[in-house]
Amino acid sequence: MKFGKVDRPELIDFSMPMDHKNTETLIKNLNDTDAFTVHVGCAKWNKQDLKNFYPRGTKDELSYYSRQFNCIELNATFYRIFPTETYQKWKEKTPENFTFFPKIVQNVSHLRRLNEHAYPVLQNYLDVTSNLEQKLGTLFLQMHSNFSPKDWNRVVHFVENWPKEFRLAIEFRHTDWFNDEKVAQELYQLLEENGIANILVDTAGRRDLMHMRLTNDEAFIRFVGANHKSDYSRLDDWITRLNEWKSLGLKKINFFVHQNMELESPLLSAYFIRKLNKKWGCDLKIPNTLLDPPSLF
Repeated sequence: MKFGKVDRPELIDFSMPMDHKNTETLIKNLNDTDAFTVHVGCAKWNKQDLKNFYPRGTKDELSYYSRQFNCIELNATFYRIFPTETYQKWKEKTPENFTFFPKIVQNVSHLRRLNEHAYPVLQNYLDVTSNLEQKLGTLFLQMHSNFSPKDWNRVVHFVENWPKEFRLAIEFRHTDWFNDEKVAQELYQLLEENGIANILVDTAGRRDLMHMRLTNDEAFIRFVGANHKSDYSRLDDWITRLNEWKSLGLKKINFFVHQNMELESPLLSAYFIRKLNKKWGCDLKIPNTLLDPPSLF
């Protein structure tokens, strides 16, 4: 993930912002009877990107990956709509407790930019993606960096007409969605009223995306390591913040680990899972890695 990449990460202030003033209130008002779930995974499973992860001779990468992690942030579905048979194979290859979090195809978000021509494409996408059945988690929509509030009406129509049988999270990247307070408040209210997650992106060059505003019962976090030793202290900060949210009543946590240059995302993930297990007494599997203990830098 090149988005938010900087040449000198040691110069970035990675201190975590305080929560948005409405986040605590939202969490405290959630249904406290829901089961607690936590998912931690990478964005891809291919061997070319996940260096030092697959044992020599591994032939079925998804089968191996899905027995090390309990989820995948499925970026492949951003680039094209796969046939039904592909989704069925993915479902069959993975364990019962594995969850896919697919990115919505770029024809909807980037090429048609939520206009009226995006909806037939979206319906086709949802038809095939639904073949993941019980292994389908939250879908997420990532808007282009130049998609700005001038297209507010498109966002309203999309959100209000989203089929409620699918969980949805949205990532907005244009700075005006967050730097204009009036726009931000209207956006947060729209997402909250429609039960849609407001994605948090922790990346070096775009600290404004750490808005710390949750809008439903889910923390959907995309963490982008800077290939620097600070990646570990940033993960420590996330453990602290997620623990605060959990104490308030948050029940759904989905955390996906990227790097600006995908080298050792599984190592960062393994470090994070160890910390979670120790903090919460979880029994999440710690992924096997070929470099252990983690020693990226």
